[in-house]
Amino acid sequence: MVVATPLAWWLTSGRSIYRTAVQAVVALPLVLPPTVLGFYLLIALGPRGFIGGTLEDIGLHHLAFTFEGILIGSVLYSLPFAVQPLEQAFANLGRRPIEVAASLGAGVIDRFISVVLPMTKSGFIVAMTLTFAHTMGEFGVVLMVGGNIPGVTHVLSTTIYGCY
Repeated sequence: MVVATPLAWWLTSGRSIYRTAVQAVVALPLVLPPTVLGFYLLIALGPRGFIGGTLEDIGLHHLAFTFEGILIGSVLYSLPFAVQPLEQAFANLGRRPIEVAASLGAGVIDRFISVVLPMTKSGFIVAMTLTFAHTMGEFGVVLMVGGNIPGVTHVLSTTIYGCY
């Protein structure tokens, strides 16, 4: 939600020429098979990948087969399930309540916290529920990026897989 909320807000209220491209990239995990996304993330986060290689160049460890790598993969894979309901909630809110709060002297952050958040609560509930359920059942990205290393990357979906 920390990543999805500002992204959804920007996509709803922003006027950037990149808006449509960002929406397409955010929606990509909906059509891309999880193992394919996991494979690309594994390459990017591994020691020879752009991200993993850069981390190793500055003296850190790459993120392949780590909990942090799984976290990044899960966030990216579940992002559309959080962003799209929030985008819809922000769009349904409209500009009028925000403009009224601004005319009464509310600052940008105050308008968001006092007006937008309470009025879009149902969108946040939908986004959190969908994201949680999707992340708990996710298997392909987790297996590709993290494997099933006991005590390191052993998560619920790989545990269930290992039982059968």
